[in-house]
Amino acid sequence: MSNTAGQINLVPSTAIVGATTFYVGDFRFNAAFPKVLTMHAKFVYVADAATSCKAWIQTSLDDGATWIDVACFAFTTATANKVAQVGNFASTAVIVPTDGTLADNTVVGGILGPRLRVKVVTVGTYGVGTSLQIIGLVR
Repeated sequence: MSNTAGQINLVPSTAIVGATTFYVGDFRFNAAFPKVLTMHAKFVYVADAATSCKAWIQTSLDDGATWIDVACFAFTTATANKVAQVGNFASTAVIVPTDGTLADNTVVGGILGPRLRVKVVTVGTYGVGTSLQIIGLVR
């Protein structure tokens, strides 16, 4: 999908039921890289035997050959809303790219490439009605 600045559905409201790993989107930006990505993750929990739902926002600098975690939203057994922001700015640290291993509820600053996707991993079985949605605002 090709995008410019504005709101994007990184993860449209998606039912979460069984243990799974899936990827959402491959957002490609026209012209310049996005400078800032602000995200709002909404998790609706319905009780059952599940233990976790994690969503890693990932970017790529090499046209999708390598994906780099820039944010991780972690949810367990409660309905929750979380907000995070990442952006292109000077960073004083060199990082090692990770793919689905960035620590829970953290962000990596200074890296935001021309492509974005979301990696979602769930453990256990959530009740019918459990859902995840992540809305992004790109500037």
